[in-house]
Amino acid sequence: MERALTTPAPKSSAYAYLDLLAREASAVEFEGPILQARAAGADSATLEELERAKVAALQVRAVLRRRAKREAELSALFDTASDLAGLRDLDAVLQAIVHRARQLLATDIAYMTLNDPERGDTYMRVTDGSISASFRRLRLPMGAGLGGLVAQSGTPYNTADYFADPRFRHTNTIDVAVHEEGLVAILGVPLRLGTQVIGVLFAANRSARPFAQEEVALLCSLAAHAAVAIDTARLLQETRAALAELSEANTLIRAHSESIERAADAHDRMTGLVLRGGGVEDVAAVVTEVLGGRLTVLDDEGRPLVGESGDLEVGVFDAAQSSRALGRTVKRGDAYVASVDVGAAPLCTLVLRTDHPVSDTDQRILERAAIVTALLLLFRRSVAEAEGRVRGELLDDLVSRPELRGLDDRARRLGVDLDAPHVLVVARHDGQRERGAFWASSQATLAHGLATARGDEVVLLLPGDRPGALARRVAAELSASLGRPATAGAAPASGPVTAVASAYAEARRCAGALVALGRTGDGASAEELGFVGLLVGERREVSGFLAGTLGPVLDYDARRGTALVKTLNAYFGTGGSLSRTAEALHIHVNTVTQRLDRVGQLLGEDWQEPERALEIQLALRLHRLRTHMPDA
Repeated sequence: MERALTTPAPKSSAYAYLDLLAREASAVEFEGPILQARAAGADSATLEELERAKVAALQVRAVLRRRAKREAELSALFDTASDLAGLRDLDAVLQAIVHRARQLLATDIAYMTLNDPERGDTYMRVTDGSISASFRRLRLPMGAGLGGLVAQSGTPYNTADYFADPRFRHTNTIDVAVHEEGLVAILGVPLRLGTQVIGVLFAANRSARPFAQEEVALLCSLAAHAAVAIDTARLLQETRAALAELSEANTLIRAHSESIERAADAHDRMTGLVLRGGGVEDVAAVVTEVLGGRLTVLDDEGRPLVGESGDLEVGVFDAAQSSRALGRTVKRGDAYVASVDVGAAPLCTLVLRTDHPVSDTDQRILERAAIVTALLLLFRRSVAEAEGRVRGELLDDLVSRPELRGLDDRARRLGVDLDAPHVLVVARHDGQRERGAFWASSQATLAHGLATARGDEVVLLLPGDRPGALARRVAAELSASLGRPATAGAAPASGPVTAVASAYAEARRCAGALVALGRTGDGASAEELGFVGLLVGERREVSGFLAGTLGPVLDYDARRGTALVKTLNAYFGTGGSLSRTAEALHIHVNTVTQRLDRVGQLLGEDWQEPERALEIQLALRLHRLRTHMPDA
């Protein structure tokens, strides 16, 4: 009997692939079920089915391996972020980043170079997997090798064979070190601080291999963490240096004051005030108690912080400049002036007016009081800048990236309850940006809100439920602080976190509308702008209104380059007079008539009827306002 003898594959053969997937078998082992079935004499249909099952299983295996790799990458990035949060030792953090880069990219070596601005070259900072001592001590000129190309362009580069790649400027020093280390394939990505490239992070292999785009992206992420670690360490070092300088200044003050008992007592009292959280007013009270007379304390702009400045003589300000130059008290009439500057810029000035002469010893007390006041103001400025930076970053995220997680928690840590009613204020100004930002930060801190500076505008998120009143107050006070007009728009920002971004857009439109309406220096909300609120309010149908009322004319002007909209504005602006319209546009009356006939063809013959004319005039004004306002 000629009958093909076939043995069916085991009924669990399909499950064999699931077993292989479960124990993470190698790709070669997935051929096993087919080989077993073929050895058992399975027919072609069964073998084809097993082949399809194998292909599907290998695809699943590839997906699982990619996900496992991605999970490992994310875990490494989270671990790196955790290291940065508890940064204690910069070397340890950078070493961990380089080690993770080597592990995740499965390369033979990973290393990091940093730019040395003092020597004008680049040096090896951290290595992992290096076997060459000379490679670990390598210093190379700026712009040389693959790393130099990355540093110059700020763009990642990689090569599968470094020595055969003509894109890089090869130098003997670099090539010898690379050859000694045995490197062939190299990937380098920039370490960025803002727009500045401060170094390069590398991953390299001792044999030829390509680098996938995902590997480049991963190394870029690790490089970003490394840049943050370096910048954080720099800030910590600068903070320690600043604290050391303040401590040294305090020590010098104490050393000088010990020579005279009365001066020492006054200084101790002022220092005690500072340590107990006292302010400029408390220091001024000690000076007047010890020296008598009347004391006026002026800030860097000559405005009084304590006392009155209205009756000060003009010569007092010249004396303040001389005091800063000499570092001593200067006398002008019955006034004794002590002034302190920082970086050639005045910081504070103390003016003591008294009927009796002030001895040299007592003048030293005034000078010491000026230094203590300067330290207080510097401390206030440092604290305000630090807190303002944190608050500003949060408000920037609320405005531009409301989808970020944890915004509520960050706000609560700053004492801001986003669930409570708030008002978002945008104040436009063309004054000093730093002064505007400092004013906004101070106001936000006092009101338990948030503030940030964005170009020529400041943004505040303040508790409250009266946008219009708050906008007018901000406009008035910021204008007074800058000495020039500031225009503020406001919108309510209550509800979910995403409401802040919407309120910011509406507040900007309000500020733009005020400028377009000629109300520079004023403040208002959308509800207070009358019909303009249709344009700036969050719920508006302006585009539909313009399209339905004026759309054919706008489209005709856009296609033909004509001036029908301009002619309509002039026509209604002159009360419907053809001759005055022609005069205003410097054209012939017949041209005006032809243009208006074209308008009638586009809008209908009833376009001059009272109701239609009112709608058209409103649309013309909205269109004109819209061209002056962003985001409208």
